[in-house]
Amino acid sequence: MRLNRFWLFALTLVFACGALEIAPALAASKDKDKQTKSSKVVVKSPKKPKAVRVTVTRSNAPVVAGPPSLATALGLRGQRDELNLKSSVVMVVNQDTKDVYFEKNPSVSLPIASITKLMTAMVVLDAKLPMDETIIINPEDAHIYRHSRLAEGTVLTREGALHLALMSSENRAAYTLARNYPGGLPAFVSAMNHKAKDLGMDHSHFEDPTGLTSENVASAEDLTRMLNAAYQYKVIREFSTWPDMTIVIAGRPQKFLNTNRLVRSGDMDIGLQKTGFINAAGRCLVMQAKVNNTPLLLVFLDSVGTQSRFADAVRVRDWYERMPSGAQPIRRLM
Repeated sequence: MRLNRFWLFALTLVFACGALEIAPALAASKDKDKQTKSSKVVVKSPKKPKAVRVTVTRSNAPVVAGPPSLATALGLRGQRDELNLKSSVVMVVNQDTKDVYFEKNPSVSLPIASITKLMTAMVVLDAKLPMDETIIINPEDAHIYRHSRLAEGTVLTREGALHLALMSSENRAAYTLARNYPGGLPAFVSAMNHKAKDLGMDHSHFEDPTGLTSENVASAEDLTRMLNAAYQYKVIREFSTWPDMTIVIAGRPQKFLNTNRLVRSGDMDIGLQKTGFINAAGRCLVMQAKVNNTPLLLVFLDSVGTQSRFADAVRVRDWYERMPSGAQPIRRLM
C-alpha cells in the first residue's frame, strides 16, 4: 500500500515537472503564432495605400506637348549659327539700303501666326473706311474665336478694334474688322493676298485676318517687305508700340495689355513690333528698330521658349553694335 502511494506520488511529480517544461513551449508557440499573425498585418499594411503607386505614376507621366512646329518638322529647329540664336528663321536687313547682314533659313515659307495682323491693319487702312464708325462683336465673331475678353455685343469703333488687334492681338477685333470690310470676309482675305503680291511677297499666302490658321504663311524675306510697308503707316507704328489701354465693355472698364512688348523701349529704339504664336508657327517676332542709328528690319520665327525672341533681338543688337564700320553685307534684298 505504501509502495503504491509512493509510485502515485512519483508519477504526479513527473507529470508536474513535464507540465512545467511544456508550458514555456506552449507559451512560446502561442507567441510565435502571435508574431506570425502580427507580421502578416505588417506586410499587409503597406499594401493598403495603393495611392502611393498612383501618385508616383502620375508624377512621372510625360507631359503631353503640343504638335511640333512646321519648322521643327522640316528639321530647321536647333540649327547652329554664329550668334547662337534660338530662332529657326532669322533675318537682319538695313531698312534704308535693303542690305542683308544676317540670315538663317530666309526663303522657307512658315506659318506666321499673329504677325498676320500687320497685313490686316494695312488692308483696313487702305480701304479708308471711317475709323470712328462703330462695329459690333456679333455671334459669328464670338463663335469662331471663343477665347476673348470682347464679349458678344461689345461695341467698338473701327479705330478701337484696330488698336486692340495690333496692341493686344485680339482675334475677335481682327475678325470683326474683316467682316465689316466691303464684301465681307472673302473680299478682305482676297485684298490681303493682293497686297502681298503688290509688295513682292512671292512666298506668302493668307487665309484669315488673325493668323490662328497655319495656312497663313510667309518667308523671312517676305516678312521684311511686309514689315517695311507696315512701318509706313503712322497708325500701325503707334498702335503696335502703344502702352496698355483701358476700354469700357458692358459698362465696366477693362485693361488690355500690350502683348508685343517682349523687347522694351529701354532695351532698343523700337519703331514697330509684333509678336505671334500658334503651335505650327512657334514663337515669332518682327520688329523695326534703330541700332547704331541704322534702321533695321528684324525677323525671328519659330523661336524656342517665350523669352527667346527677346533674347535673340538683344543678341542681334549687341552683334550689330560691335560690327566694324565698312562691314560688307551678305547680299541686297531685291
